[in-house]
Amino acid sequence: MKKKLLSVLLVASMVATMFVGCGSSSSDSASDATATTEEGAADAAASDKKIAMITDSGDITDMSFNQTTYEASKAFAEKNGVDFQYYKPTEDSDDARIASFENAVTDGYNVIIVPGYLFAGMIAQCAADYPNVTIIALDCSQGDFEGAGMTELPENVCSFTYQEELAGYMAGYAAVKEGYKKLGFLGGMAVPAVIRYGFGFVQGCNDAAVELGNASDVEVNYVYGGQFYGDDAITAQMDTWYSNGTEVVFACGGGIYTSACEAATKVDGKVIGVDVDQAGTIENAYGVEGLCITSAMKGLAATVDATLTDLFAGNWSNYAGKIENLGIVSGTDPSLNYVQLPTDTWTMTNFTVDDYKALVASLNDGTIKVSNSTDAMPSTEITVKEFDNIH
Repeated sequence: MKKKLLSVLLVASMVATMFVGCGSSSSDSASDATATTEEGAADAAASDKKIAMITDSGDITDMSFNQTTYEASKAFAEKNGVDFQYYKPTEDSDDARIASFENAVTDGYNVIIVPGYLFAGMIAQCAADYPNVTIIALDCSQGDFEGAGMTELPENVCSFTYQEELAGYMAGYAAVKEGYKKLGFLGGMAVPAVIRYGFGFVQGCNDAAVELGNASDVEVNYVYGGQFYGDDAITAQMDTWYSNGTEVVFACGGGIYTSACEAATKVDGKVIGVDVDQAGTIENAYGVEGLCITSAMKGLAATVDATLTDLFAGNWSNYAGKIENLGIVSGTDPSLNYVQLPTDTWTMTNFTVDDYKALVASLNDGTIKVSNSTDAMPSTEITVKEFDNIH
């Protein structure tokens, strides 16, 4: 599956269509006719598809998960001349998400893309009733589906999860190697994906500090905001951290980064973005160059584009009923991986791109192992101070 997704990404910019009749000689008219018929059938099926994206509790301007999924879905639709629309539920509830799904289907959309674990309940209730509607879910795990009463995905559903612990590890390792000693992790809600980001971050900070020989000097403050957006209470907590010496905070959870950024700008602090490369959007929003030193990213756009490309080429069987956990697929070219740091925009200087490539190679070959457990805070040689949830 990972090889399939990687292959699509590597060749998508070079060819207009991925699947054509091949292996037949010019004299083999029967085979040529069969290939042509199959292509025609696939094209006809693709022409009937209309894409919709449904937001979770956020919206398409969150500069994170929803926005990236929306932009990737819309870009694919425009590139391929396919109808596209997005729907925003009226409230944060399963009933509202189900209503958005049913509205989309009523409007004729039969490929539905949904980002986040909140959609597990909607999928559990709707998928079997709409077998002709293809559902592509991002970040819905086996545990999310089981919690919603679904033990097995039907053939019209696929889901992708990501190895957030690796992205978090990279960010923490890089920050400490860059020279930061007082760090913070501000998570949104304590759901598995956010916990994996946080615990990975702590492991990365610890390993880098051990390598540098300064573990006794490195500290990580750790808290969950209890929501995926910033507010006065979260900003007040960040103000306290930064005023007490915290240098950089990994803000992990939708729009919660706003509270970290507001506090950081008051004392020349720094932040680390999440899910997508947030450097540009954060700099534009706060007018501070280099405010975001790097971002722990998931390959959301790449996943959407690759999956839709295969779906429209008639290869849904590669995904039907499956949950795929995506991470590192190349130890030599970090840009191809589904978890990574953005080397083009980071402001780090001590931690170099060559250092990053060496780190990725070690993660890929197993030299460095990162736990994906969410049961308890990893044991460390650095100091980790856990705070009670803010909300």
